[in-house]
Amino acid sequence: MKFVVIGGVAGGPSFATRLRRLNEEHEIVIYERGENISYASCALPYYLGGVIEELDSLIERTPEILKVKNNIDVFTKHEVKSIDPAKKQLIVKDLQTGEELATNYDKLVISSGARPTLPPIKGASDAANGFTLRSVTDAAEIKTYIDQYNPKSVLVLGAGVMGLELAENFKHRGLDVILVDQLSQVAFPYDIEIADLIYDKLIEKGLQIYLNTRVEEIRQNGNEVVLSDGTILNPELILFATGVAPNNEMTKTAGIALSEDGQIIVNDQLETNVPDIYAIGDIIKTTSVVTGLATSSMLSSAANRQGHMLADIVNGTPMRYRGYIGAGVAKIFEYTASYAGMTEHALKAAGITNYKSIFVTPFDHAYFYPEASRLNLKIIFDAMSGKILGGQAVGEHGVDKRIGELSVAITGNLTVFDLPDLELPYSPPYSTTRDPLNIAGYVAINQMTNVVETIKAVDIPAEDLIEAFFLDIRESDKAESGSIKASKNIPMNELRDRINEIPKDRKVYITFRKGLNTYTSARILAGFGIPAILIEE
Repeated sequence: MKFVVIGGVAGGPSFATRLRRLNEEHEIVIYERGENISYASCALPYYLGGVIEELDSLIERTPEILKVKNNIDVFTKHEVKSIDPAKKQLIVKDLQTGEELATNYDKLVISSGARPTLPPIKGASDAANGFTLRSVTDAAEIKTYIDQYNPKSVLVLGAGVMGLELAENFKHRGLDVILVDQLSQVAFPYDIEIADLIYDKLIEKGLQIYLNTRVEEIRQNGNEVVLSDGTILNPELILFATGVAPNNEMTKTAGIALSEDGQIIVNDQLETNVPDIYAIGDIIKTTSVVTGLATSSMLSSAANRQGHMLADIVNGTPMRYRGYIGAGVAKIFEYTASYAGMTEHALKAAGITNYKSIFVTPFDHAYFYPEASRLNLKIIFDAMSGKILGGQAVGEHGVDKRIGELSVAITGNLTVFDLPDLELPYSPPYSTTRDPLNIAGYVAINQMTNVVETIKAVDIPAEDLIEAFFLDIRESDKAESGSIKASKNIPMNELRDRINEIPKDRKVYITFRKGLNTYTSARILAGFGIPAILIEE
């Protein structure tokens, strides 16, 4: 039987090599339109930053290795132009010679991924100093430009995770970095509690950031950039990190069902609607494990796992793909940011509103052990059942560990009521006696059982903003925080002695402040018969 794979970066080689280990008889062919296969695309920013010195070290396999070790035929610089399911035939173009040839398949796996897109900005395509980054070839071209022209400044369009990784690495090279994004926050889709901390770190590192700002025009071959607020920038290098589009051109005449955004729709066996055609990786629309709704699958780790599973499925193992959780991590200077499952942005986009969230800031390891710092952790859960829907964190240590554990909890369909029962390893250099996930569980259960009431600042009724009492419990040497102006500042440690200063005939809110003190203050007030509502930002 002949298996043909379209795409050779992540999912395609994973499928092909696993299938070969399971079966020596199949003919396996990979067509890849780029120059390289099986490379670590997520590491490319670190090559540009000089952290990784050798570009070749990012290429895990070559066509020659796959042929010798796995008896897999790989054709790079070959693009599949069309698919004829009736004939089980492909038209493939050799991009070096221009020659087109027809070839047949018995089973077809589409792992063609996605490509970066240029935003619809006048002059963007004419910028001689403008680049996108997706492939080894892209990285080599950017590095050649840097070596030749020695730019002193770089404009990164797009302040999502990819843009931030590029920004950090260019800063590491010594360039002045400017970030521009039309959104009101950096690091989308992280929620604002996490994004604000990341923003502060970027400012601390000297980046120049324009939010709520569009690029109106790029002039003089990229040397002049006009922003929507009238600012004119003169970057010596431009990186477009503004999104990707699926490589689906070959599917459009094959009758393969696509989603509205152009991704291939697959079932739980990674089959398309066309017999003997499967799809994996960035190109597919699959199902969210968390919500059961359609979702994209845009991580190389997911593509690799899908490829491995699909090989088992086509070889006869009765397996089913459970769907996509979404778990990612990013290095942002000294910070690590990580997420698993749904963010509030994603829940709102999906029309899901019946959820609660908590935000805690415990130490990442024992406070008395050197270099302890705060781990900023947000968990989102179903308001009725407490089922964990997602989590995000940012901090200096232990972030990826906690979010990895949370991803396991989501996979196991756990609720916040299970979090205090997690038995997680403890030693002062690594954790606290009650791990941050245990603490998050306690706080979430308090919400679920109405021990303490919370509200988003934006949801406070208009009349309460006028008539209610807003208590700030910070110590006098601490800066104000949050968007709500306090009626009075009474430090938590003075609350019991000054309880008569808290009105009992008005609704009481405790203004936003990170940490345990707001909850403790609410319990103190409750002990004196004064219900208080905690404000979340």
